[in-house]
Order: sequence, then C-alpha cells, then structure tokens
Amino acid sequence: MLVILGFAMIAVFMVLIMTKKLTPVLALIIVPTVFGLFAGAGLGIGDMVMDSMKSMTSTAALLMFAIIYFGLMIDVGLFDPLVKFILRKLGNDPAKVVLGTAILAAAVSLDGDGSTTFILTTAAMLPVYLRLKMSPVVLTCVAGLANGTMNILPWGGPTARAATALKIDVNDVFVPMIPSLVAGLVVVFAFAWLLGLQERNRLRATAPEIWGVPDTAEGFDGGASTSGTGGTAAGTGRGRKGGNPGGAAPAVDGSPAGSSIAVLERTDTLVEDGGAGLTDTALDPNRSTLRPKLFWFNLALTVAVMVVLVANVIPLPFVFMVGAAIALLVNFPKVKDQGAQLIAHAPSIVAVVSMVMAAAVLTGVLKGTGMVEAMSAWLVQIIPSSMGPFMAVITGVLSIPMTFFMSNDAFYFGVLPVLSETAAHYGVSAADMARASITGQPFHLQSPLVPAILLLVSLAKVDLGDHHKKVLWRTAVISLVMLGVGLLTGAIGIG
Repeated sequence: MLVILGFAMIAVFMVLIMTKKLTPVLALIIVPTVFGLFAGAGLGIGDMVMDSMKSMTSTAALLMFAIIYFGLMIDVGLFDPLVKFILRKLGNDPAKVVLGTAILAAAVSLDGDGSTTFILTTAAMLPVYLRLKMSPVVLTCVAGLANGTMNILPWGGPTARAATALKIDVNDVFVPMIPSLVAGLVVVFAFAWLLGLQERNRLRATAPEIWGVPDTAEGFDGGASTSGTGGTAAGTGRGRKGGNPGGAAPAVDGSPAGSSIAVLERTDTLVEDGGAGLTDTALDPNRSTLRPKLFWFNLALTVAVMVVLVANVIPLPFVFMVGAAIALLVNFPKVKDQGAQLIAHAPSIVAVVSMVMAAAVLTGVLKGTGMVEAMSAWLVQIIPSSMGPFMAVITGVLSIPMTFFMSNDAFYFGVLPVLSETAAHYGVSAADMARASITGQPFHLQSPLVPAILLLVSLAKVDLGDHHKKVLWRTAVISLVMLGVGLLTGAIGIG
C-alpha cells in the first residue's frame, strides 16, 4: 500500500504542476498532506513535516540572502560591463546566446555549488534574454542541463556520497567517468545550439519589429548594397532598428536578410550608444540605483564572497548575510533606501523561500510514513535474478527517477548499498555500481526537492512546470548517454 501511495503521490504532484492546475508551492503542501493522511500518518504528520523543515532552514536562509545580495549587485551595476561584453561577443543571435549560456553555466559549475551557478548565470544572461525577447525558460533549461551534468564532479556531492556509502575512494569513482562527463557536456551544448536555433526561428516569426528584414529588403545582398533609395543597411537609421513592421516578412530560412548585418548593427548600436537600447530593462543605464563610483568596491566584495564560498570555511548562509549587510550599508547608507531595496527583492525571496519550506512537506511525508523505504525495497525485489549481471545498468536507469523524488542522501545511503550488495552476488563491483549511480544527476538537479533549481526558476520568473516540460526529457537523454558511454569505456561493467 505504501508503494502504491508513494508512486501515486509523485504522479499526481507532477501532473498538477505540469498542467498548471496548482502552483508548485500549493502542490508541495496539499498533495503530500492528502496522501500522508491516507497512509495513516494522522496527527503525527505535523511532526514529520517539522522534523523535515528543520533541515531546510539553513537552505532557506542561504537562498534568501543570496537573492538579496546578487539582486543588489545587479541593481548597482556590477554586472553591466559583463552583459555588454557578452552582447558584443555573441551579438543578437539567439543560437550564440543560448550556447554562451550553456558554456557559462558549465564553467561556473566547476565550483560545485548549484546555487552560485544559477545566481551568476541568471544575473549575467537574463537581461540579455529579456532585451532580445528570448524565452527565459530556455535560459533555465540550458543552465539546468549544464549544472546537472557537472554535478558528478567529486566536490559536487553525489560522487562523494556514492564513494562513502560503498566505502571506496572517490577518485576511483570519478576518474573513469570523465569520458562520460565530456560526452554529457557535448550533448548539453548540442541541445543548447538546437534550442538557440528554435528561438531564432521563433523570434523571426513572432517579433518582426526586432527580427524583421531591413526596410529595403528587396534586393538585399548581405549588407553591401540595396536597391532603391534606402542605401546600405548600415547606412539607414531604419535599417539599424531591424526592419519595417509593415513591410516584408522576416527571413526564417537562414538567409542573410535580417540576420548577419542587421543583427550586427543592432548589437553595435545597443552597446555603443551608452546602453540607450536597454531602457526599461534590468540594465537600464539611467536607473537610480546605479553606483558607478563603487564598482571596484562591489567587485572586490563579490570576489571575497565567492572565495569564502569556495573555501567553505564559514557556513554559507552567514557568508551571504554578512555580504548583503555590507553591500546594503555601503551602497545605500540611508535607512529608507535600504528598506526600499529589501522590498524590491521581496517577491523573489517569498517565491523561493516558500517553495523550500513547502518542499519539507513532501520530504517529511515520504520519509515519515516509510514510503521511501517501501518504494526502494519494492524496486529491489522486482528485479529478476536473470538481470543480476546487469545490476549496474539497472542502477543507472533507476537513479534517474529515484534521485528526482528523493534526496541524494536517501538514495546513496539508503538504496545504493542494498542494490550494490545484490549486485555483488553477480560479480558486479561496488565501483561499477557507484559510477552507474551518479549518471542520474542531470535529471536529479531538476527536482523540486533541490533548492538550487527553485532558486533558478524564481530568479528567472519561470514556472517550474514550464521548466520541467522543456528540461526533463533532455536531462533523461543526457543521463542515458553518460550511462552508455560509461558502458562503452568499461567504467561501468557487466557481471
């Protein structure tokens, strides 16, 4: 009964948020509560939730003050030069912007912390997406793909957990999986490029005021010259603005019209005019919160915060508390302005902190009622003995859904040892099992039980259900590719 209730609860939860029948916060509270009562939790359900919530408070504090800190840094202009640099290098081409997002997220993910990765990636790229009228869901999808793939790094957490649970050296787990990691990143970049191409075509079809061909599109030859009185595309003000809404339809076939020269002109104008084209965006050059004289102070403070984060010598929530306090005090010495800044970021804070606390209901019910243990035991029991030699492959496949619906601790310390013990009877080593178990991490990182992904969708103002629709099948593909490469290279063996 617990197994049925557990899987039914998960299915109902996913259906409700992906069909937008309930917001994720309400679904995280209502669905587990109903199923927990059916499971016989009774009045004890309150204690289950509160025990789970105790472990969430530090995470909620971390996300709250991280949002304040980086939101403040965006407001005062710390990231403006970075975004303008990105615009110069990537131009207005969505394919390049999305690929650049993937590369940036993968690079920042080297620090092993998902929250930091998503904060920096969103801070740098979201203004670009909004300026170009690109979908923020694409940003969250690509950032999630890159960070999830990089999450198998030894200092990321899951690899260390797998090694610890099975009492083997962490390097023995990770090093043979490097080819799988590289293959996973290749797939991530391929998905990013394809998503960028889709955005390029969508924008040309739906936003002709930005992506339309120049007014003198007839006879357009790539920017060298045009017929009629319009002159060159670069030589007319109307050409710079990217087209005539009442004129020719935008090119969608990859032809030069409306792409190379016109895009370059718009980008140069956007950056070189002092940012006038960014008015009414997060990079508005005239916003009252800009503090150009404090740029170097804010940069030094941010670098210091990042160094302390990576060094991990002080609890992360406290690091952001102190960082946010110093940033507010120096950039906004007046109490009124400090209060205004806190209020300005309150919507993002409420969204992410409420979701973290609501997630405690789901995790509390899963653990408190025994659903997690029952589901794990059932999965182990239904594996036929004839499949024993393939236990590593089975573990890799199971890690995709199981790490999505339970914490890494629950999977690696509760489920993996049982699976590994069973596999040992068929000649499958513990190292093979550990390596296979981490291939599900790209999928795991999209779970609503992972605070970092809640932070990502909150900062980008993206619905979690929309994010899941775009990202889940792609992360499943990446996980399976990593598992397949592990088998081909011998990192994951068959008994």
